[in-house]
Amino acid sequence: MKELLNILRSNARLSLEELSAMTDSTPAEVAEEIDRLEKSGIIKGYRAVINEELADKNSVTAFIEVKVTPKADFGFDEIARTIMMFDEVDSVTLMSGSFDLAVTLSGTDYKEIALFVARRLSSLDGVISTSTHFVLKRFKDNGFFIESENIDERGFVSP
Repeated sequence: MKELLNILRSNARLSLEELSAMTDSTPAEVAEEIDRLEKSGIIKGYRAVINEELADKNSVTAFIEVKVTPKADFGFDEIARTIMMFDEVDSVTLMSGSFDLAVTLSGTDYKEIALFVARRLSSLDGVISTSTHFVLKRFKDNGFFIESENIDERGFVSP
């Protein structure tokens, strides 16, 4: 299972025949395992890694640090569920460290995201503070180099 998941993480477009050759299985066994992984909720979906700068010049992504007051008997789950239901929100993650939740969202411009944070996110019961960080440029995303130019992989050598 781990081997198959690692292969799918790097390329979910491989055919059953290719996957079976890479895992020493039959195509039917691979199809059965993928079906089991999907039904059990281990595989949640498939997606392409997109160079957003080329796909949509007006697209804006922000990472928002959110400090919250956890609720008795629910901890952070209730506020996380509330935040993840907003259409603008791409992901919500419980974090260790100086803030509690990491929220990622996309919009069409900086003002749209700022208004979302000011009017919808910050006003939620339990939200203590937010800190918004805008993505200026992606260099690598989900293991893929975003820039098409040649990357110098020789490494840095210091004197």
